[in-house]
Parts: sequence; structure tokens; C-alpha cells
Amino acid sequence: MKSWPYPRVAAHRGGGTLAPENTLAGLRTGASLGHTMVEFDTKLSLDNVAFLLHDDMVDRTSNGHGAAARMRYAELAALDAGGWRDARFAGEPMPTLAQAAAYCRGSALAANVEIKPCNGRDVETGRIVAAETARLWAQEGQADGRSAQEAPAGPPPLLSSFSWSALEAAREVAPGLPRGRLFERVPGDWREQTAALGCVSLHASHRHLDEALVERIKSAGLFILAYTVNDLDRARQLVRWGVDTVCTDRIDLIGPHALDV
Repeated sequence: MKSWPYPRVAAHRGGGTLAPENTLAGLRTGASLGHTMVEFDTKLSLDNVAFLLHDDMVDRTSNGHGAAARMRYAELAALDAGGWRDARFAGEPMPTLAQAAAYCRGSALAANVEIKPCNGRDVETGRIVAAETARLWAQEGQADGRSAQEAPAGPPPLLSSFSWSALEAAREVAPGLPRGRLFERVPGDWREQTAALGCVSLHASHRHLDEALVERIKSAGLFILAYTVNDLDRARQLVRWGVDTVCTDRIDLIGPHALDV
């Protein structure tokens, strides 16, 4: 079994509860606390620009209204995606995947890129996000004249999704990128699903994990990422059971080395 190249702690949506989610301010906040892995959600605008947003609607995390899938990226970029969290983040935009990738590469952050398609756009989103992710991370080192092969080798971006169709499409266009199958509650056919999609990992809500299930998943040769773990004692319990990475909103409480063993 290959080793897991990712840290034990991933900052959920970049900045957890400390910054507006899925923004560059969020990524900067996670990095400022020493975190070396971030998770963020990626979907498509009307004009097929890959950008960061969790919901199908822009209402909860911006000053805009309506469905993201019906807006061109120029419209989305003009929205304030930070002021809802705190006045000091006012004017923070929804970044493109390219902007997020550039920040992650420049800050040596490992990335879990969750493919989060809007309703009915699973295949299209899976293909475009995966292709963009592969292209963007392959550019590492080119800015200072080095080839991607000469640049320091960090872990590759980890693609994940709740959508079977999106992850299947991602595999077709970027087979070399590692994939993780996302579940809320792990279903009975998790072995078949992860095998069919060629996944290296299974990602699940920690609320539905127990020690026996973790052992079965690990025995099948899969790594495990548990989300969203905001209690330090629970995080340590999960690691004792064999969970490889916990994704947390409490990036202040569960620091980058809090789970080192």
C-alpha cells in the first residue's frame, strides 16, 4: 500500500470558521496558522469558468442573489463574498480555481479540490475541474524558469466528490490525479464504488464512522479523510482508529501538528 502524502489536518474551505469560506482570504488564514493542507469546493459558472463556491445559490455567502449556474464569472467576481463573515473581509471575491491553485502552489499548500457540481452539470463540471486542476498544478515551477519536473515535488491535488458522474468524468480526463469518494454515511457498496472509480481514499462524515468501519476501510487498502471534525478529542480518537486526515473548521483549535503521533 502506498503512503498517504497528505497532512493529518486539512483546513475546511480554507479558513474554517475564521474567514469567509472558499475565498483567498480563507486560504491565507489557514496558511497563516501553519496549516499545510486546505479543502475547497469548485463548480462552474454559466460560461464554464471553474471557481470556488459551496452552494448552488450565491445568497448565503455573498451579497448576491440567485443560482450560480446562471451567472457568468464576471458577474460572480463582482459580488462581495467576504462581508457576510466580517467587515474586514468586505469585498473579498469568489476566486477562480486558477487563482486558488496559484496561491496553493506559492504557499506550498496541499489541496483537496472538491468537485461540487450545480444541479444537472455533474459530468461537465467533473471534466472541466479535473482538466483545469491537472493543468494548473503542472505549471508549478514555470514562473521561476524551472520545469514542473524540476520544481519541488509536493503532493498532487486530491480530487473528491459526492457525485459519481463527476468523479467518473474526472477520472477520464485526469487519470493521474488521485481521487476520493465522498459520502455522508458510508454505504454498503463502498468497496464497489471506490474500486470502480479507482479511488485512493474514502471521505466520510466522522459522525457515521466507528472503529470497526475504519478498520474495514483501511483493510481494503483505502485511505480515509473524515469531515468536519471540530472537537480535538474526537479528532485524536479518529486518528487512533486509523483515519489519515481530518478536515476541520476549528483550524485554531486543531492546529497543523495537533494530531501528530
